[in-house]
Amino acid sequence: MGQSDQPASRRPGATGAGRRIYDLMRAQIADGTLPPGAPAPSTRSLAAEQGVSRTTVTAAYEQLAAEGFLVTARGRAARIASPLAAPTPARPAVARRARAVPVLSQFGRRVAGLALPPPPPEPVRFDFLYGAVAWRDFPALAWRRAWQAELLRQQDNLCYAAPEGEASLRRALQGYLRRARGLACEAEQIVVVHGSQQAIDLCARLLLDDGDGFVFEDPGYLMARRCFEATGARCLPVPVDGHGMDTASLPADKRVRLAYVTPSHQFPLGGVLPIGRRQALLQWARRHDAWIVEDDYDGEFRYGQRPIDTLRAIDADGRVIYVGTFSKALSPQLRLGYLVLPPELVPVFRQAKRLADRHAPVLEQRVLAALIDSGAYERHVRRMRREHERRRAALLDGIARHLPGDAEVSGTAAGLHVVLWLPSLRPQDEPALVAAARRHGAGVYPVSALYATPHRAGRRRAAGLVLGYASLSVAQIEQGVRVLAAVVASMAP
Repeated sequence: MGQSDQPASRRPGATGAGRRIYDLMRAQIADGTLPPGAPAPSTRSLAAEQGVSRTTVTAAYEQLAAEGFLVTARGRAARIASPLAAPTPARPAVARRARAVPVLSQFGRRVAGLALPPPPPEPVRFDFLYGAVAWRDFPALAWRRAWQAELLRQQDNLCYAAPEGEASLRRALQGYLRRARGLACEAEQIVVVHGSQQAIDLCARLLLDDGDGFVFEDPGYLMARRCFEATGARCLPVPVDGHGMDTASLPADKRVRLAYVTPSHQFPLGGVLPIGRRQALLQWARRHDAWIVEDDYDGEFRYGQRPIDTLRAIDADGRVIYVGTFSKALSPQLRLGYLVLPPELVPVFRQAKRLADRHAPVLEQRVLAALIDSGAYERHVRRMRREHERRRAALLDGIARHLPGDAEVSGTAAGLHVVLWLPSLRPQDEPALVAAARRHGAGVYPVSALYATPHRAGRRRAAGLVLGYASLSVAQIEQGVRVLAAVVASMAP
């Protein structure tokens, strides 16, 4: 059979007459109508029989030959290929036997056994979901201008980029961190990643082994704890009070390798780690030759005074790995974050990032660099700080007016969420409280799930809720608190 001279762009596609011819030939080969070694119908006769053009049949034959169903040669008729392995007959879904448990690596088995938080539920009218920000707050016009400028910028070619991220963004971050967070570093120490979650995952994979210990705030960010536990390392929970991690309770375990902290705004309780405890934590890390992972997830949003400088800013020994993100200031859907690493860790983190996914999206990095360099990003952060302060004030005012007088609120000095404590209810009441509030249109989230040690969750004998307010308007916050107050009143003893 001769090859078609028709351009590929004009050959029959995967649908229509060409697909019909292809399916017919496949079926006749499968049921033995066309046995192995038999000549295939000529393209001319099959075209006449099926009422299609010879070009359509030729294209179908070429596809069958490419897949090994036909054998073709110049000047010779096409033939059916040698016998194929008999396909396994499809069985009805109801009759299929459940597949045996797949064989996984140790890491895979640990991941399969982890209890992760469920995906965000369907949104409700007044959703106090932490980590969500308002769509209307995104700087769409500034982003679009920068995006169009970068999109039209001519490049020699489109190829893979450096795993550590675009040089323009790393230089912009170097200046921004010095101005906004008191953190001095070199651009070469920065690695751009897909959000803070990938940063934490890289730290877990590169710094922990099976059987090692890691220090973790209790309560703390569950997804970070699960990343570390997936390596086989042991969680060594350290209690948290109104000032963050209680460094007097740091363990003396010989196999401890890492401590994870949120010192600028402890998640979820909101304490700010004072200077004495920061120094104690650094001294502990020096004694144990351990790393400290500082997650600065929302440190830019502090109200009434300038943001607290980072723990990394006072680290004289190079033990702190700083994790930053753009999820709270811009959007969690952007999936851009970064690490500031001690120099000796930079090569291995670059290698690991390259193995994981090559690099973060280049265009978004360049757009973000342009926004930082122009000052648009910092203006946006200042505007959002004022807006979030209004929302925080509305939430606190609504709680004071509508919730019971014994209700307590913690973590109000910074960030985009608070924790509401309800002494009239117990931690065991949180699931029912959350479900009842959702039925009435208010999304609230329990705090007990964030504790590594359940007995600590019950020490206060009070139910607790994490209430995020960054995605709601002032009016929505007021209405949502009213709904929550009615639910609490219906459940109170």
